[in-house]
Amino acid sequence: MSRGHDLLIVGGGPAGLATALHAARAGLDTVIAEPRRPPVDKACGEGLMPGAVRALAALGLEVPGHPLTGIRYIQGSRQVQAAFRHGPGLGARRTDLHSALHRAVLDAGVPVLPLRVEDVRQDTTGVTVPGTGLRARWLVAADGLHSPVRRSLGLEVKTRGAPRYGLRQHYAVPPWSPYVEVHWGAHAEAYVTPLGPALVGIALLTARRAPFTTQLDGFPELAARLPPETAVTPVRGAGPLRQRARTRAHGRVLLVGDAAGYVDALTGEGVSLALTGAEALVANVRRGTPSRYETDWSRATRRHRLLTDVLVRARQQPALAPHIMPTAARLPRLFAAAVNALA
Repeated sequence: MSRGHDLLIVGGGPAGLATALHAARAGLDTVIAEPRRPPVDKACGEGLMPGAVRALAALGLEVPGHPLTGIRYIQGSRQVQAAFRHGPGLGARRTDLHSALHRAVLDAGVPVLPLRVEDVRQDTTGVTVPGTGLRARWLVAADGLHSPVRRSLGLEVKTRGAPRYGLRQHYAVPPWSPYVEVHWGAHAEAYVTPLGPALVGIALLTARRAPFTTQLDGFPELAARLPPETAVTPVRGAGPLRQRARTRAHGRVLLVGDAAGYVDALTGEGVSLALTGAEALVANVRRGTPSRYETDWSRATRRHRLLTDVLVRARQQPALAPHIMPTAARLPRLFAAAVNALA
């Protein structure tokens, strides 16, 4: 068995890579286990809120993309928009974000091992991955929405309500707005994210199990801007989106990113929360206060979790769903305050 590392990170997505960068800069001996070859793509709205842009800049990273001015809600003839007050967001391909993080991790000297980890063994001094020879003082589960490590440790909590799913495809058309547009339909939300001079990403969030084109047909004005021949990537899907974990700290295993729990993509904060969680996790390991990580994670994500949960629950109530967008349009200052509180 190899000598023990300080940190073994399971999962090489944004949460795991950001954790590795913070750990390397804190002087922690760190290794990542990730079986997929970079860059890793996934169904994602690809809109980075200003908080995520600032967090990436603090890590010294430059990610190519399209500046985002704010958020615009659209339903029929109604529109309401809010500009970001504290710097722009960024529309960035998931693959570009992953490539930037992966290069920075390698430059920091952190090895990325092509290993799949689904089972771990822990004792009072560390965590071992059976059959690999890997051992570390702490293991970070950054292995995504359906985390095998979370499941193997019995940390999953059954969720209620109709499951929601995400679908994403890219179209080679020029962006028509610097805003992320959120189109509200009868059964789904469609997110339009500018990604480049001639590229937009379309992400659909829905509880209906139907093909992407069927879902997009529910937004005729949006679909008219997206001729089928301009689609340049295959459809990717993710879900069910809502996932709960009993705790973020279980012995010597710490959960971060989507593995730590996820409400919904409705407010577009997944990457921001992953970056915030990564910084909080490493700070507590470095200080020798891992038991505080749960509290710090809860405090940092509380506003997002509460607002997203309220919106999703309202969305799933037939009596309330039709009033979300009209209410936002009638109360533009409240809408702007909510957008910037999350940004």
